[in-house]
Amino acid sequence: MTHDFYPDWNGASIHLKHTWAGIGNIDQFRWLSRADVQRQLVMARDEIGLRHVRAVAMYSPELAVWDYDLADWRCEEKARRPNWQLIDLSIEALLDIGLKPIYTTCFTPVGMTDDPSGCFPDQNRIGIPKDLTIWQKFVSEGIRHHIKRYGIEEVSSWFFECWNEPNLRGGFFGGSQQDFFDLWSATWRAVKSVDERLRLGGPSTARAEWITEFLDYAANHGTSPDYLITHVYNNDSETNPLSPFDGPASFRVKDSPHFASGVVRGLKKELEQRGWQGEVHWNEWGRSWFLFDPLKETALEAAFIVKTMIETSQDSDAFAFWCLSDIYNQGGFQSSEFQGNYGLLSLHGLRKPGWFAHVMLEKLGNLKVEVLGGDDLTGALATVSEGEFKLLIFAYPNLAEDESKTLRIRVAIPAEKKSITLTRLGAEENNIIAHWRAAGAKPYPSPLEIQKLRDINVLQAAESNEVTVTNETAEFTMERPGVALIQFKQL
Repeated sequence: MTHDFYPDWNGASIHLKHTWAGIGNIDQFRWLSRADVQRQLVMARDEIGLRHVRAVAMYSPELAVWDYDLADWRCEEKARRPNWQLIDLSIEALLDIGLKPIYTTCFTPVGMTDDPSGCFPDQNRIGIPKDLTIWQKFVSEGIRHHIKRYGIEEVSSWFFECWNEPNLRGGFFGGSQQDFFDLWSATWRAVKSVDERLRLGGPSTARAEWITEFLDYAANHGTSPDYLITHVYNNDSETNPLSPFDGPASFRVKDSPHFASGVVRGLKKELEQRGWQGEVHWNEWGRSWFLFDPLKETALEAAFIVKTMIETSQDSDAFAFWCLSDIYNQGGFQSSEFQGNYGLLSLHGLRKPGWFAHVMLEKLGNLKVEVLGGDDLTGALATVSEGEFKLLIFAYPNLAEDESKTLRIRVAIPAEKKSITLTRLGAEENNIIAHWRAAGAKPYPSPLEIQKLRDINVLQAAESNEVTVTNETAEFTMERPGVALIQFKQL
């Protein structure tokens, strides 16, 4: 099968926002002080444009933010009080490598709620605080502490977020929608009482739900968000979500690869009708929310990332893929270097296909031009900048289980004399999992074996003879599922 693409290299261009780059997720806040996490964050900073780091469970029991004081060790009646030292360690770990935190106020500290329900192995309390006045004071005192420590200019450059997926009742929140809205307003007042410049966003819901109700409530209570936050996974369609959606009914069904894009467009349309002028952050998104899904470590994942960003990246202000690393423990630690986990990086920082998808996206320029050709499952985005012309192509299968196939691609090239570089990602090409399997697929490779994999775990261009140029057309093959980036540069 052949697909032809005709970029309008000399036509009108519009600014391309690299919305996939600025924010990244680490599983939990308590991991940020780990040396291996910090090394991976440096990679993300340098290779895929990371600037802000989000990690849930900032008030984890493991971080002892509301605990007994050493000085009271002999007292019969002990009172809990704030202690920020372990949060400071995590924040300073980010600042030391030139990154900024997203200050996410969750979950309820132990001792501040009567609800024993918890999430994650360290049992973060998900019940609403029994006294929102105490919660409000606790949150504001923490922010004041960090302003005193790092300065208002620094802290005002962070994003602030209230909770995580409160609409997943029993999963991440123990109360009702009204309970969360009350918690939101208390948190908003806590943040704004410290400094009006601090940017607080919400409602951080799964499946893009509750947005209109949240905006109505916040407007009526004088606690409107500075920016909106929500999440989407393509397999949310399995749960019959109450998500806004824009697209044909066939795109909304189970296993459709177009569901997430339809939700992003649907929310954009809904917000435009309301006249919303602020930013919208999709600070969790992905193909699958399943804790274990082997397809996450295939070229299919990379193709989905590129497809969704080509289709929707300009419809909002930030997209933070979930998540950066396999250093992860919401449902137990994994027992193999590669085990279908969420991370774009493996336990020891090996770059998966999804990571290289972000690298290839980040290689695009800042001016987008129109491209003709392709279809819903094979598409492209073209950019021009300072003598460089780039076309990023995705090829997605009709069904996730389809075997890999080879496509022939023809691209109209710019008129100027130029060099050509082709970079592809497929089942084996630029795919570290294939090399790991070829080396025996050891669940826990030795340091020497990891280093050998690292040495070949770089994005490599195809040989020059893989591209044929005839009559101002560049022709090459790519896999489906797969991704290809062809670059033309003036000599």
